[in-house]
Amino acid sequence: MRLAIRPRSRGVSVADLEKALTEDRSVVVSWLNRGTLHLVGRDEFPWLHALTVPRLATSNRTRLKQEGVSPAQAERGADLIVKALGDGPLGRAELKERLDRAKVPTAGQALVHILLYTTIRDTILRGPVIDGDHKFALADDWLGDLPVVEPDVALAELARRYLRGHGPASERDLAKWAGIPLGQAKRGFAAIADELEEVDGLARLRKAPKPAKLPPPRLLGSFDPVLHGWTSRELLIPAADDRAVVTTNGIFRPTIMVEGRMAGVWTMSSGKFELNPFGPLGDDILAKLEREQARVAAYLAAES
Repeated sequence: MRLAIRPRSRGVSVADLEKALTEDRSVVVSWLNRGTLHLVGRDEFPWLHALTVPRLATSNRTRLKQEGVSPAQAERGADLIVKALGDGPLGRAELKERLDRAKVPTAGQALVHILLYTTIRDTILRGPVIDGDHKFALADDWLGDLPVVEPDVALAELARRYLRGHGPASERDLAKWAGIPLGQAKRGFAAIADELEEVDGLARLRKAPKPAKLPPPRLLGSFDPVLHGWTSRELLIPAADDRAVVTTNGIFRPTIMVEGRMAGVWTMSSGKFELNPFGPLGDDILAKLEREQARVAAYLAAES
């Protein structure tokens, strides 16, 4: 999350992000699009949650069963979590301790899927960072009473926001990115039809911002958002190198971005970087990446 913020902002520090999460409550983290964790603004959370979270229930029930959690145990676990969070934010370890005492399974991925079950049922989220631990909280307690969401208004805003950042694109692209049914994506596009124009069979906003020039070489973190939600990643990763970025068990490695495409992967251990490009990089690019390493190191050092 912190490495995702760094190349998309100017002058924003880790401390600024933690202040936004903990003091300002202006951003939160929760399971949203595609059932993955997202950092979003507090005003975006209610309608994104309403649009994308309820449809996670079926897959969540399947995963709970696979982890040995019965429906009754999931229900009891959610009740315990909601009751515990009623006294204030708590961390994952603290919630696990309470579930363990109540003999609700938490081994393997059971705890994660009980927490997801609870946010589907009762709307919990990750709010404050306290002593380095990202705590869970009840959404109504942390953000105040959540507004009633009009589905068609929310779908229109989702389509508008998506095309602002990803257009030109199709309804299928939106469905893939947001993890919503194609029919809902089509309704979203239809709701803003008077704002759209066609480009090579795809839609884009008439008043979309002018395309920015490609960013300089960047070191992106693991699971960087630029790699997610595409029907195909070939625009970003050469097909032959996809498995170097995305492992067989679904881990997205930290990547080297050059001229808008992934040019390799990288790691850092004890402050030392190791770059593994997919092919030769020119001296100019290597010099820029060396400066980028120094910026990443300084940013992460400030975190610690």
